[in-house]
Amino acid sequence: MKKIVSAALAAAALASFVGCKQEKKSLNIYVWNEEFQSRFNTYYASKLPEDVQVNWVITPNQEGAYQNKLDEALLRQNDVEPNEKVDLFLVEADYALKYVNSDFTLDVINDIGITKDDIKNQYKYTQDIMTDKNGNLKGLTWQACPGGFIYRRSIAKDVLGTDDPTAVGEALSDWEKFNAVAEKAKELGYFMLSGYDDAFRVFSDNMKSPWVVGDKIVIDPQIEAWIAQTKDFTAKGYNNKAALWSAESTQGMGAKGKVFGYFGPAWFIDFIMAPGSLDDQKAPAQVGNGSYGDWAFCKGPQSFSWGGTWICGAKGSDDVELIRDILKTLTCDDEVMFQIAKNAGDFTNNVPAMEKVAASDYQNPFLGGQNHVKLFLDSAQSIDRSNISMYDLGMSEKIQSAMKDYFDEKITLEEAWNNFYTSVLELYPKLKR
Repeated sequence: MKKIVSAALAAAALASFVGCKQEKKSLNIYVWNEEFQSRFNTYYASKLPEDVQVNWVITPNQEGAYQNKLDEALLRQNDVEPNEKVDLFLVEADYALKYVNSDFTLDVINDIGITKDDIKNQYKYTQDIMTDKNGNLKGLTWQACPGGFIYRRSIAKDVLGTDDPTAVGEALSDWEKFNAVAEKAKELGYFMLSGYDDAFRVFSDNMKSPWVVGDKIVIDPQIEAWIAQTKDFTAKGYNNKAALWSAESTQGMGAKGKVFGYFGPAWFIDFIMAPGSLDDQKAPAQVGNGSYGDWAFCKGPQSFSWGGTWICGAKGSDDVELIRDILKTLTCDDEVMFQIAKNAGDFTNNVPAMEKVAASDYQNPFLGGQNHVKLFLDSAQSIDRSNISMYDLGMSEKIQSAMKDYFDEKITLEEAWNNFYTSVLELYPKLKR
């Protein structure tokens, strides 16, 4: 009898637990890291209705794992219960069009209900990237990603006699000047760049042609310029032969690093360089810990943008009203955009907010107190991503990989190109040389 009563009580308890769990609506958000989660928790979570539970599905980007996980979930979207459906998912510029031109994304204006007035202060290029072939806007972002050159102040003083951003910016204002400073830096025992790939995004973002026109692979002169410069820098010892994202590249950011500078946007400063500069990862990020504070920012030889993260509403979601409020708060609210910029270091996707930061007393401690936002403003307004294609991620990865052996003099340039085309055609078999 006790067993029967116990079983009944257990069943009742389980039913109660399940009932409580089912009272909560699930908001399922697919991401590849914790960047958006941090912005969401800080600037939106307090607005969440009490009956909503946020589920973060985090899958790293490496080897396409995130896209594979997301694609599997989107393909099941019509076959699962409402609480298991994808509600929001994030995409990067390199593969955004794959989802923009699909039926998996909600139209921001016609489906979600964001108005054109809501998004009037955003940088135009951030909307152009997420507009499908029929003119429908399929995602929004809280950040814009104009880039520049982040340089080591102490090395700049040694090489140029000054660390002032205006003076250093003038000394590096075109590629001829940049190369001359690289030569001088080498003579003093420094590397102008960390490795092979550091300048790649500067050149690739300035391509006039997309990687593919029709079904034919197109090599823009900017890619050829990157190859020529990197070959020259490698041969002359102007770079440290480090691969991007490698431990060797990060070591160049530390106190003992000999790298003059790195190309990157605001997110690269905040998420890569600031932590990479610290000798003690457990200690506060402040002057005295590694090279933190011994950096500054200038425009560099060529304007460019790099990356970006867009928020997409998933078709089939039953939380469209909540999605609308999240997008309005985290991508359209002038004050929220201002606070994210000041507190988190993002260059946010809001013209008046960024102009306000540029005119304020904002100081970035990693950059020695510099208000670098002023230098971003013109670049952000002039960004043109008409060269974007759905092949950007694969092409960028394959060209950098194929050219490495050429830079190291292991193969000829012709062999490197053959390796590139072989790997690309394996990835995209419908394309032609």
